[in-house]
Amino acid sequence: MDKKIIITIDGWSSCGKSTLAKQLARELGYVYIDSGAMYRSITLYFLRNHVDWTHADLVHEALGNVKLEFHANHKNGQSEMFLNGENVEYVIRDLVVAEKVSEVAAIREVREFAVKQQQEMGSKKGIVMDGRDIGTVVFPTAELKIFMTADNAIRVQRRFKELYEKNPNITIEEVRANLEMRDYIDSHREVSPLRQAEDALVLDNSHLTIRQQLDIALGWVKERLP
Repeated sequence: MDKKIIITIDGWSSCGKSTLAKQLARELGYVYIDSGAMYRSITLYFLRNHVDWTHADLVHEALGNVKLEFHANHKNGQSEMFLNGENVEYVIRDLVVAEKVSEVAAIREVREFAVKQQQEMGSKKGIVMDGRDIGTVVFPTAELKIFMTADNAIRVQRRFKELYEKNPNITIEEVRANLEMRDYIDSHREVSPLRQAEDALVLDNSHLTIRQQLDIALGWVKERLP
């Protein structure tokens, strides 16, 4: 496949967007970009440095000190998030960050900061990027847009399993409350709310294996290659 396209995967939290995006990028030899990791890293920086993100001038100043990069981990072949030279790939998955990331990601200047970098990353195509507004705002002319959904109860169980491995004290009620909060903020924020692009293809991931997801997505890719 000499000619490459841009593939966007949007959808709700814990629908399996990142898992599919990583595997799809690997199958196609594309670059995977985790937009959520960028917002999580900014949130981590704000939390660590006690930035009051309700003040625009403090947000502007803080963003001037944030440098985000993806570096390949040659042991597992995955791209990992670096914040100001530090590998924060695992730190940013903590519930403390998850509880605040939707608030930070709703800030106009934060989104503009991240979107500009995301668009630069995709300038040469051949990327798979997942997030909330990738097909609607970041790459509105992407050749393939996927919108992922899944049953709410299944999403909660998936997220609980993921977080329990890191924190056995977490409760499923905490996870459910966090997902509900993030869903509300993501879909009701003023700037770039989560919504399905008109030309997006819906993939319900409630009961599909990763292989089934891949087969569906690869079929869509084949239809859209120039």
